[in-house]
Amino acid sequence: MSTKDTFDLTGRVAVVTGGGGLLGREFCRTLGEGGASVVVAELDGALACNLASDLTSAGVPSLGVQTDVSNLDSVQNMVAQTLNAFGSLDILVNSAALDPKFDPEHAKRHSNAFEDYPLEAWQQALDVNLTGMFLASQAAVRPMLKKGQGVIINICSIYGIAGPDQRIYQRKGQPPQFKPVHYSVTKAGVLGFTRYLATYYAGKNIRTNALTPGGVYNGHDDEFVKSYSARAVMGRMAQKDEMNGALLFLASDASAYMTGANLVVDGGWTAW
Repeated sequence: MSTKDTFDLTGRVAVVTGGGGLLGREFCRTLGEGGASVVVAELDGALACNLASDLTSAGVPSLGVQTDVSNLDSVQNMVAQTLNAFGSLDILVNSAALDPKFDPEHAKRHSNAFEDYPLEAWQQALDVNLTGMFLASQAAVRPMLKKGQGVIINICSIYGIAGPDQRIYQRKGQPPQFKPVHYSVTKAGVLGFTRYLATYYAGKNIRTNALTPGGVYNGHDDEFVKSYSARAVMGRMAQKDEMNGALLFLASDASAYMTGANLVVDGGWTAW
């Protein structure tokens, strides 16, 4: 097989949870361009169906399914619809997560200091970011075991391997803002979960790896971009399509000898 052919996903079926997110949309498009049929699993059902329709119009067999990853019945229904529509489930991308962003849409929403952080917010993040990944993987791996092959990709974050630099979120003359505790803790848990699945399914031809993006530009204000970029070796934030090559690599046979690994695409943020 040529190197180029190892990236080919023709005949495979991929599910992307959080498929309507900034990176989730990119992942759906990338997998489709690689030859896979794509299931957009998204909490917003209308968004999921619209994105799937766009993919189908572009020649990618697609399905949109309203999915609450923190709900067992919802996740099992999503997998059942995937199998009914396409007959298999070969690739799962666990991208759904509560990510407290600091782009313009979410500005000034992060004033909770650790000592005052609400229990309900902590619990909700655990339910989505970790339990959701657990439920989606548990449901998706069953048809993978029957087929004798499968790939699971868990989306992590640089804050799962390094503590947030809270200084970049502060603004002079404004109340302090913080990247909250739940994000670092749940993303660190993603790495432990990834290694567990990789070793648990040893010898089963089911590979599990993590993809760890750095900060992705989404209209952030100039001060944030400057502060963030000063921490990155490459001197800038990522563009939203700059995780796609790594995702295709992990989803395809190009990474056939990788499992239990964490592929970091962060512009050197964690290299200092």
